Amino acid sequence: MPDKLPEWMPRAFSKLRLARYVQAARGNAVVAGRLYWWNVEASAALYGSLHCLELALRNALHEQLSLAYHRDDWWAVAPLNANGQRLVAKARTKCERRGLDPAPSDSVVAELSFGFWASLVSGGSGYDRLFWVPTVHRAFPHYSGRRDALYDGLWSLVLLRNRIMHHEPIHHRDLAADHAKIYRVIGYLDPELAKEAQAMDRFPAVLAAKQDTLRGSRSCRF
Repeated sequence: MPDKLPEWMPRAFSKLRLARYVQAARGNAVVAGRLYWWNVEASAALYGSLHCLELALRNALHEQLSLAYHRDDWWAVAPLNANGQRLVAKARTKCERRGLDPAPSDSVVAELSFGFWASLVSGGSGYDRLFWVPTVHRAFPHYSGRRDALYDGLWSLVLLRNRIMHHEPIHHRDLAADHAKIYRVIGYLDPELAKEAQAMDRFPAVLAAKQDTLRGSRSCRF
């Protein structure tokens, strides 16, 4: 059983990072290397659907909250908790460092993280009463379930997105379920967007080819 990766791989990517793939491959270094590249390919293939989800979510929420508070900078008067206020201040500071002073609302919106927008669906700090009931539910016109179920799904996708953007392993997850969840939530926001994005989505093919990749009968592309 091959037990050693090419010398350049641990030099480029670190022994600690690659050790997790070697363990997943049960010590087979050749399979570990293939798994590493498949993980990169799968992460890249999920980027497009996550892109659609994050942008659609933030724009839908921003639209509803702007209408509710009668101003584009609704965060200036909305009952955000301390962490929400901190994230807005951080976004504003980033804009100002780029010479945008005062920071335009659209620029602040673009700087606010996926996690910030997902948090507006949470029940913490009274957000269920302060945001969801009067306003935020309108951003999901095609959803009729419970707020907490929607939030749990959204937050799991925030964590998936963060793993991908920080180059972490995702190969061990139920990626078929993750992928289906992304499109479920996009559909709650905008079914037409979900249909358009799915027509371009190559992730199902990448997932179906995982075993061929690990066997070495298929090369990764990203």
